[in-house]
Amino acid sequence: MHRQVDHVDEALVAIIELEEDPDHSRLGSVVDLGVNLVTDRVTAPCRRRLRATRHCAGSRRPEGARSYSGSMANVKQVQVTFDCANPRAVAEFWKAVLGYVDPPIPPGFDSWDAFDAELPVKSQGSTWACQDPDGVGPRLFFQRVPEAKTVKNRLHLDVRVGVGLTGDERVDAFEAEAARLETLGARRLRLLPADEENQACLVMQDVEGNEFCLD
Repeated sequence: MHRQVDHVDEALVAIIELEEDPDHSRLGSVVDLGVNLVTDRVTAPCRRRLRATRHCAGSRRPEGARSYSGSMANVKQVQVTFDCANPRAVAEFWKAVLGYVDPPIPPGFDSWDAFDAELPVKSQGSTWACQDPDGVGPRLFFQRVPEAKTVKNRLHLDVRVGVGLTGDERVDAFEAEAARLETLGARRLRLLPADEENQACLVMQDVEGNEFCLD
């Protein structure tokens, strides 16, 4: 079972409801503000904060929460999800690449580190996220998985540093940005030169080997 919620208290409500289900061992995780909360247990401070802020005892939907009833064709925002070994490290890389920032800290916490410390041990550090501070670009979400990357990505990001540029000027822009990204842990793979149909682009890898292009 997988439920998506928009507020930390809703996530904790969901977890406690799942824990109280006799079949909870067959259930999955709750995604909250970019952090997977595994339904093994909830720490005592989280429970106290939850019970202090719940609006209706026994209610499955806190006051003010809305059901989604619109057509899926009207959804205009997307999130790009990365499978990785170290979510925070990959997130920090992409924050530096794109000028992204962490999502707002959940209510009741001083930092995302404090929030992460409240999670079950095996869930700590299992997810991270970053987002465009101007709300234009897609949100990026990073989740820890046990398997390593083995083949080329079927989906990749294009970092568009050469827009409006052609020829040597375009390639020079790639080289300058590639040099900056290499100091962050990226690795350049190959330059694809311009031809009759396509402009040049530079293929690179992030800190865990995920391919992306300077375009």
